Amino acid sequence: MDKIFVTGAAGFIGSNLVDRLLADGRSVTGWDNFSTGQREFLQSALAHPQFRLFEGDCLDLAALTRAMAGCDFVFHLAANADVRFGLEHPSKDLRQNTVATFNVLEAMRANGVRRLAYSSTGSVYGEAEIIPTPENHPFPIQTSLYAASKAAAEGFIHAYCEGFGFEGYVFRFVSILGERYTHGHVFDFYKQLLEHPERLKILGDGSQRKSYLHVADCIEAMLHVVKLGTAKSAKHRVETYNLGADEYVQVNDSVRILCAALNLQPRLEYSGGARGWIGDNPFIFLDTKKIRATGWKSALSIEQGLVRTLQWLRENRWVLQKR
Repeated sequence: MDKIFVTGAAGFIGSNLVDRLLADGRSVTGWDNFSTGQREFLQSALAHPQFRLFEGDCLDLAALTRAMAGCDFVFHLAANADVRFGLEHPSKDLRQNTVATFNVLEAMRANGVRRLAYSSTGSVYGEAEIIPTPENHPFPIQTSLYAASKAAAEGFIHAYCEGFGFEGYVFRFVSILGERYTHGHVFDFYKQLLEHPERLKILGDGSQRKSYLHVADCIEAMLHVVKLGTAKSAKHRVETYNLGADEYVQVNDSVRILCAALNLQPRLEYSGGARGWIGDNPFIFLDTKKIRATGWKSALSIEQGLVRTLQWLRENRWVLQKR
């Protein structure tokens, strides 16, 4: 893994991964359509002699194939992560998540690239019957278009690894927090509290239970597994790992932590119900025994991740104006 191609390179996780790979001495080619990615996140990378950036969309197969030439490993992180508003544009998840992944696989095939790491989601488990949820949990009826598109993309990865001899790593994330975070509940809550610190609107009843992981822990986990090369000996040349902390919190806990850090006591206004929106999963908690058995464990607690994310947002308020 010396010449690495990163889709979604200007995004939250992608840009942090790019910086880490460059720091590790890798040569990195970044690919992003800048629909949500930020050039500011690549400021350091753009000054690095081992980094080159291509602006393009994964739906443009010809351009994607040209950009990937000469690489030997792909981190496919580009996606539409707009889970909450998926029903407002039903084809977006299909195109940006499933079709885009197919194009990445085709570009790999054309360039002779055989190794791939893919950012999937714990949402593919839907409203799981087993909590914490292991990797071998059956896929239920999908509750969001985002999760359905990610599950379909996983299927294509398995088929390409089986049919063309690729080596694949599928990482099912919980929600990721940390520096360069630009969407999610911490972002929304902080933006609200800047506008009206006396009140905070909360979707659902606040009892939703969620697990989170700091971006540095997420990247360390992916690199750790890829370095081990566990998919080489896997039955179908794909290894799937849940990535998350070994704890969860309620939305109300997140509110308490964030308000304490801001020294605010707003009036809490709940929309009501067990779900914040259609497709919202009221309890997400992934079983991470499989990856922890490889020697990896998260370094930061959920509370530490929440506070660090808030601190970064406070120091980089410009991102609030981008949305």
